[in-house]
Amino acid sequence: MKKAKRYLLPLIFILSGAFLCAQTVNIKIIETSDVHGALVPYDLTNDLQTNSSLAQVHSYIVSQRIQQDQEVILLDNGDLIQGDPISYFYSFEDSSDTHVFADALNFMGYDAATIGNHDIETGHNVYDKFRREINFPWLAANAINVENDEPYFQPYTIIERKGVLIAVLGLITPSIPNWLPEKLWSGIEFEDMIETAEKWVAFIQEKEKPDLIIGLFHSGVDFTYNEESEDTYKNENASQLIAEQVPGFDVIFVGHDHSGWNFKIENEAGDSVLILGPLSRARTVAVADIQLEFDSISGRWKQKNISGEIVETKNYKPDDHFMSKFLLNLNIVKNYTETPLGQIMASVSSKESLFGPSEFVDLIHTAQLEITEADISFASPLSFNTTIDSGWIRVKDLFKLYHYENYLYTMSLTGEEVDNYLEYSFGSWFNEMKDSSDHLLIYKTNEDGSIKYSQRTGSPELEEIYYNYSSAAGINYTVDVSKPAGDRVNIVELSDGTPFDFDKTFKVAINSYRGSGGGGHLTRGAGISQDDLSERIVASTNRDIRYNLMQWIKEKKNIRPHLLGNWKIIPEEWWQKGKEKDYMLLFGNTSEPKQNNTEEPKR
Repeated sequence: MKKAKRYLLPLIFILSGAFLCAQTVNIKIIETSDVHGALVPYDLTNDLQTNSSLAQVHSYIVSQRIQQDQEVILLDNGDLIQGDPISYFYSFEDSSDTHVFADALNFMGYDAATIGNHDIETGHNVYDKFRREINFPWLAANAINVENDEPYFQPYTIIERKGVLIAVLGLITPSIPNWLPEKLWSGIEFEDMIETAEKWVAFIQEKEKPDLIIGLFHSGVDFTYNEESEDTYKNENASQLIAEQVPGFDVIFVGHDHSGWNFKIENEAGDSVLILGPLSRARTVAVADIQLEFDSISGRWKQKNISGEIVETKNYKPDDHFMSKFLLNLNIVKNYTETPLGQIMASVSSKESLFGPSEFVDLIHTAQLEITEADISFASPLSFNTTIDSGWIRVKDLFKLYHYENYLYTMSLTGEEVDNYLEYSFGSWFNEMKDSSDHLLIYKTNEDGSIKYSQRTGSPELEEIYYNYSSAAGINYTVDVSKPAGDRVNIVELSDGTPFDFDKTFKVAINSYRGSGGGGHLTRGAGISQDDLSERIVASTNRDIRYNLMQWIKEKKNIRPHLLGNWKIIPEEWWQKGKEKDYMLLFGNTSEPKQNNTEEPKR
């Protein structure tokens, strides 16, 4: 008997080794990102059915989980709880119960997520509570708690599937202090993504010895965006730079830029790294298919194949269980959005705002000046193509008028800084026209000088995103498009007839995104250092501008949109001709826009 055991044990080890050698595991990692409140396929702002939402994502997830030959991992990459009436309502109007998106992601069985800059925009009360409510780790290794120098959020997580160890490292774009008021991210410092990735990859490899390392970065691919470069410290979009410069990653999932990515690059060690990212509002999900085989000699899992796919969710019907679970939430918020605030006596369209003075933006200017009692107002169109019809103005209309949850600042600026701010704005907005046949707007161009069209939408691409088209009220001025950028603005006087003094300090109404440096109008334009911006803030609203606009309309009861008439573009004939030409290019003969910036823009 002892002799039989002697031969049996080696045989068992040989057979188990042979089994392990042939063992293969298929792992499918699915990423959502920049969902921006798209819980169900319904546009509460415009009362329209849509064909993308987490309800469709869940249908796709269910279809993948029932397949026996693969292990599914579900990740989210941030900017989830901002951008839609339903996310706004459960973040700010009814926050007593579990956040509806915490319920949704728990229901869907997410394994991990990274927080995004727009999630931070909701403020500590919202995102700290949300983190406690979700059943999975919320990651951001480079968001550092200043009290203990440790990550404020969990830096990484380890997910195990059939013996395979998958490390997921989360990072967030470090540019948040350039966009958001400090009170929203107080106690947190955002470190450089590349340095943080180097530190944590080494730590994870030594401590966890994972079979795969996955990057989950709320940051885009184009590291040259916003005049940055590969050498820019704390680059806003450093995902590809990390893939190239920090060996160890097998897949890097990106977000923030809403662009949709599926390509491979070779890193410094000569290894291939797959970069994936979906479009916004759950229109697509990014999928990595990874096949691993166990090597009995080394005792490690080795990659056999890795590939990426972008899946369109419109091809999947909304999941019935998901819809039934969240139907009550939809109806509650629908009733909220239908709440009348007052009456608007004429329709206003955001389209006119792209080409010059408009009743749409002047409505915002008027409200900002009255709310803050400032001397001057700066404002931009935050919607590319939307209309608020005459009649009752309701809560949903305010999401058309003001898309983001910015606060309203009053800042102190000199007359010279106001002038430089406007020169910067109009320099990136309007073309230097040679005659009346020229384009009014500045477009991206190809090497041959022709207008560049988006490969995804077939639409002409503006050089600058429309929400950076900032104009002023409270002063009378002209913009001469026949002159070069930097020499176009002529401020005549304050709108009350008072002479405009370039040396005088004025109170200026401005949103918190712009006031924190967003778009560069105050930093690159007016020449104020990033560190000095907070010193210029005289006052701030306690809640977002949209909320304050609602209260302003309630108080007014009747709103009569009109052009303030405080600025114009000259030569007027050139402006009119250029406007007509570009209107046709962007909008054609219909009300439907053709331009790719109509998609949910990143900010």
